[in-house]
Amino acid sequence: MIMNALRKLKPSAKFLTIIGNLYFPFLGAGIKTIRATDDFTEIDIRMKLTWYNRNYVGTQFGGSLYSMVDPFYMLMLVNNLGRDYIVWDKAAQINFLKPGRSTVFAYFKLSQIEILNIKNKADELEKYIFDLPIDIVDENKQLIAKVIKTMYVKRK
Repeated sequence: MIMNALRKLKPSAKFLTIIGNLYFPFLGAGIKTIRATDDFTEIDIRMKLTWYNRNYVGTQFGGSLYSMVDPFYMLMLVNNLGRDYIVWDKAAQINFLKPGRSTVFAYFKLSQIEILNIKNKADELEKYIFDLPIDIVDENKQLIAKVIKTMYVKRK
């Protein structure tokens, strides 16, 4: 209900960053949005390694690693495509490559050309289903996990 109201208001990236950083599942996992551009084409996420997101062997909990990348492509597309489009996360795949032993980061970026291509495909086809990759890296830019988000976009 709150999210529907926020979407209708078309809030700024700064406002959504503040709300997102207070969202309990993110707060509890130590997930924080550290940067979001006003046009919703870039979002940077950080998750510190803490006692409440550490797994049994002392590294970043896999569920928290996935949570830190879950909603952001959808958020970016919803805000760029507008109300004439339905945007859903359809599926996801995560490949854990190394243990996360420190703060980890994810950097989301969609160019205006990519957004226009997605919009054109959704207009052209009944529905457009496509994959978007995201890497999770540590403080030394070492690759910790690769995630593939399968997105669904359809013109209403």
